[in-house]
Amino acid sequence: MNFKEYIEIHRKAVYDKICEYLPLKEPVDHYKIVREYSDRQGSYRRPALLMLAGQLFGAKQEELVLPAAAMQLSEDWILIHDDIEDHSEMRRGKPTLHKMYGEEISINAGDAAHMAMWKMANDYVAKVGVEKGKRYFDKFYTILEHTVEGQYLEDNFIYNVRDISKASEGLYYKIIDSKTCCYTVYGPMQLGAIVAGQPDSVLDAIKEITMPAGRAFQIVDDILDMTADEKTFGKKRYGDLYEGKVTLMLLHAYSHADGKEKQEINRIYNKLRAQKTKEEIDYIVGMIEKYKSIDYAQAEAAKYREQAQKAIGHRAKELPENEFTPIMMSAMGELSIRHK
Repeated sequence: MNFKEYIEIHRKAVYDKICEYLPLKEPVDHYKIVREYSDRQGSYRRPALLMLAGQLFGAKQEELVLPAAAMQLSEDWILIHDDIEDHSEMRRGKPTLHKMYGEEISINAGDAAHMAMWKMANDYVAKVGVEKGKRYFDKFYTILEHTVEGQYLEDNFIYNVRDISKASEGLYYKIIDSKTCCYTVYGPMQLGAIVAGQPDSVLDAIKEITMPAGRAFQIVDDILDMTADEKTFGKKRYGDLYEGKVTLMLLHAYSHADGKEKQEINRIYNKLRAQKTKEEIDYIVGMIEKYKSIDYAQAEAAKYREQAQKAIGHRAKELPENEFTPIMMSAMGELSIRHK
């Protein structure tokens, strides 16, 4: 069984648990909106990694469903707010929630899903007791805290700094280490290990192994924004360029551009999403192509894939060998070599 097959086996249990906490009660129209992103479902990578790590270390499936559902619901409500912040137009192949219902209603829907997520976390604590429950709750809180810190760094640069000459790869990695590595990869896996009763040394090993895989995941995600078909990717092509996100490709192209090119790239970058024209985006795409910046990003992703493989070898003794081990190896490969 590979990781994608594992996700599909556990998808229904996670989704059903979310629906249990977000029933279509009165006012039904409100809860249909709250459920919109949850009902569309997503990749389910985060809850699957949580469950997979938990089972790898000996936890039973029934112990993991509630924490996994809370993890997935966190993505659903964060995306509602994130799409408003980024002025995104598509999510999971359909119009974003604020495009359908307006920002005010969408923010409220995100708040409702947010509250349900913490209800899930609280119910898990009550179920397992204070000692294990507090350890889980504190880790979950820390994961989300890092995520919003990364979001702040990104939003502050996009909306306040608005000067690509002041960006750096250091800033890029600060953002993705919080928003992707912690939130998408090692954080969910650490939660699964906590459910399985593992010590902090195991949590440290998980982070060391999966941090580079998380970096590779985000770099590949950025590449897909440039290259993938919109229907396959589920988001508007060149969305990162329109939104003003810092990527390795943009930084690489800017660093190699001549003076006039730098001036034009920064003039376009300084504009807000709604102000950028297709021709201006095409200009930046042309610069990225001219300086082979996608090739550079692909090489960086390959470097982090290699680091992840070395870390697995270094910390292998802290990972058990059982039926879930090859699925975990499949997961690490799927994270860094993706098509959507």
